[in-house]
Amino acid sequence: MDVNGVGWITAIIIGGIAGWGAEQFMKSSMGLLMNIILGIVGAVILNAILAAFNLGFTGWVAYLIIGFIGACILIAIGRMLKR
Repeated sequence: MDVNGVGWITAIIIGGIAGWGAEQFMKSSMGLLMNIILGIVGAVILNAILAAFNLGFTGWVAYLIIGFIGACILIAIGRMLKR
């Protein structure tokens, strides 16, 4: 079984890297587990949005970029809800 062209273990690792990058970019402070969750959930949500527009990307580089952007969006939404 694979997620967007990458395996589950790879998705966790790439999700962690994407979440960490988003954490650094957005100047947020979260733990490793939250970085992984944000990276994976961000990638899944953004992939669903892109699929609605008939845009689909596969491979680990696309998963990393989409996960990073998705995690940044989730951090921004979390900050807006927190206020």
